Amino acid sequence: MANDCKTQCPPLLGVGQTTLVKKVCDAVVSAGVSVCGFYTEEYVVCLQSFESLALPLFRDMREGCRRLFVIDEIRKMELFSRAVRQTLDASSCSILGTIPVPKGKPLALVEEVRSRQDVKIFMITKETRDVIFDDIVSAVQECLN
Repeated sequence: MANDCKTQCPPLLGVGQTTLVKKVCDAVVSAGVSVCGFYTEEYVVCLQSFESLALPLFRDMREGCRRLFVIDEIRKMELFSRAVRQTLDASSCSILGTIPVPKGKPLALVEEVRSRQDVKIFMITKETRDVIFDDIVSAVQECLN
């Protein structure tokens, strides 16, 4: 059974967090880790569209067929989907995700994720996105062991 460690990268618009998440996934796949999940550009802002893409992936994850699950940008859309909330709460696999930087009215699920003991948060900025890569890969690999 995989470790219950979740690695989160708070997104700042336009700094390359999705690109960085993809590079981390490529690195762990090249190390033989199974990865599934989704990136923000793969679904439109519509609950039905989001769930038609995401729910089959969540079912696979709950069935234990994957070791690392990617949720790029845990935001409002995920709040409306019970499947996302249940997956985050019940998952025994490691999750690599991005969450928004706190500003304005807090999103309950985002704050729950941010405050979890099994979450490691990396702040990604234009200045850190290239140098933080190795740290994130190491954290993900540690979670998978």
